[in-house]
Formats: sequence, C-alpha cells, structure tokens
Amino acid sequence: MYILFLIISIISLIAIFVFGILTIVQFVNKNKKKGIRSLLFTGGAIFVNIVAFIAFIVAIPGPENNSEEMIQTSADIKNEQVETEETPEEIAAREAKEAEEQALAEQKAKEEAEAQAKAEEQAKKQAESVPREYKSALTKAELYAQTMYMSKAGIYDQLTSEYGENFPPEAAQYAIDNIVVDWNENALKKAQTYAEMMSMSDAAIYDQLISEYGEKFTAEEAQYAIDNLE
Repeated sequence: MYILFLIISIISLIAIFVFGILTIVQFVNKNKKKGIRSLLFTGGAIFVNIVAFIAFIVAIPGPENNSEEMIQTSADIKNEQVETEETPEEIAAREAKEAEEQALAEQKAKEEAEAQAKAEEQAKKQAESVPREYKSALTKAELYAQTMYMSKAGIYDQLTSEYGENFPPEAAQYAIDNIVVDWNENALKKAQTYAEMMSMSDAAIYDQLISEYGEKFTAEEAQYAIDNLE
C-alpha cells in the first residue's frame, strides 16, 4: 500500500512543478484569471502531495513490526524443531526396536536357509537310497505315460506283467507313486486316438477307456475325455 502513496506523492510533485510554472507564466503575461486558476491547481497538488506523503510514512512498516514477525517466525521454527526432534530415550527405543527386527529377520532367513538345505540333503539321500530297479520302473512308467498315454492301472499292470516289464510289485508301486501325470489328459488323448483312427462312437470309446480289458481309466477320467472330445 505504501508504494501506491509514494507514486501519488511523486505525481503530485510533478503537478506542483508544472502548475507552478504555469502560474508564473500567467502572472508574467498579466493574465490574472488564468494565473489564479493555475495557482489553485498548484495548491491542490500541494495538498494532495502532503496527504500522500503522510500516508506513505504511516504505511511503511516500522522496525518493531518486523521484529515481532521475526520473533514469531523464530518461535514457530523452534516449536517445529521441538516437535520433530526425538528425545534420547525415544532414539534409544527406536534403535533397539530396529535392531530387534533386524535380528528376527536374520534369524528367520537363517532358519529358512537351514530348512531348505536340510530338505535338499534329505531328498538327495532319499534319491541315493532308492534301488536302481525302482528308478528304472519309474523311467519306464514315464515312457508309457508320455508316448502311449496309458492309465495309472494300465501302466502298473504293464510294469508287473510277466509278459511286459516284469518289475516287482514294490518297484511298480514306487513308479506309480512318484510319476507326475495328468491322467485326465491321457484319457482324452487316448480317446482322440480311438475317434480319429477307428471312428468309434462316444459310448464305445467310453467303454474302451474304462474296460479292465482295455485302457483301465477311472470313470471320472473317461467322462472327462468324452466331455472334451472334439
């Protein structure tokens, strides 16, 4: 605001100077009427200048106001620092908690690593302890499942049959227990073979899939095959 009063004061000074010169010129030219009018304008400009100057002085913020603002700002900053700064007890408690959490995390990671190493060691020992014939039965079972799409029961019978692989029942059971196969998909692939190569009906394919003289799939596996046969 005081800038506005300063500008008005400067403009009024210019007006005083201009009207003052005009007043002198009018009186020198003996034009009293115009001279008096210029003199009145000059007086008005002087009045405006005085008022604007006084307002300018009043509007300028005093040093005490600046001091109060600075004191208030400093107090606010100090209060914020007090609120954000931790006490020694708070720092100690926070550090203790962080140390405890880190120790727990390290302990958990160590236990997980030990458990994994133990599981791997047990798996390795178990694999080493499996008889060669058991491993061979599993390999043969995987071959039948992946290339001939046989059922679980069909593979077991083939592994133990004296006209087939002639493995002992224990080896064949180990193979069946450890083979990873989607038996539903095997039933579907076998059904597709019957449908494409022998043009069999759905009912005939179903019977062939579940027959003990056929593929020996379960009823659920056979139904899955029929439901998804294209």
